[in-house]
Amino acid sequence: MRRAIYPGSFDPVTNGHLDIIERGCKLFDEIVVAVVVNPAKQPLFNLEERREMLQEVLVGIEGRGCQLLVDNFEGLLMKYAVERGADAVVRGIRAFSDYEYELQMALMNRRLEPRIETVFMMPAEAYSYVSSRLVKEVFQLGGTIKGLVPDSVEIRMEQKFGKGSIRE
Repeated sequence: MRRAIYPGSFDPVTNGHLDIIERGCKLFDEIVVAVVVNPAKQPLFNLEERREMLQEVLVGIEGRGCQLLVDNFEGLLMKYAVERGADAVVRGIRAFSDYEYELQMALMNRRLEPRIETVFMMPAEAYSYVSSRLVKEVFQLGGTIKGLVPDSVEIRMEQKFGKGSIRE
């Protein structure tokens, strides 16, 4: 069985994330979607909310070639990957600026655990500019995020911020 870890904050999960997961299912038998717990950051959605959102939206992808699990971790990714018996780590790259950072991380991860490969995947062109940070910013300023996040995530964002042209 080929197992991959797809780590991220998923705050919130976007259609770009789902695109990477769906295409990753063509390469791996199992993908662990691992929510990173970073005590230094203040996410919009707490850990449980992010896990719930992922479990909701992954239902539409399950059964397309691989098993999907939602988990969370804190600390070194490579330590977590070894504990989960992973063969690879999947990382999405939207732009060249992402590549520079991700390359550094991949090389450090290889040094820490040479057995685990890093697989870079580009999202579909429609999501090449989408990030969780940008989605939150646009939504808070009253812009539409329709088509950038699953409908259930948009509903949760409306509940979190309230509806209106400029969210406070």
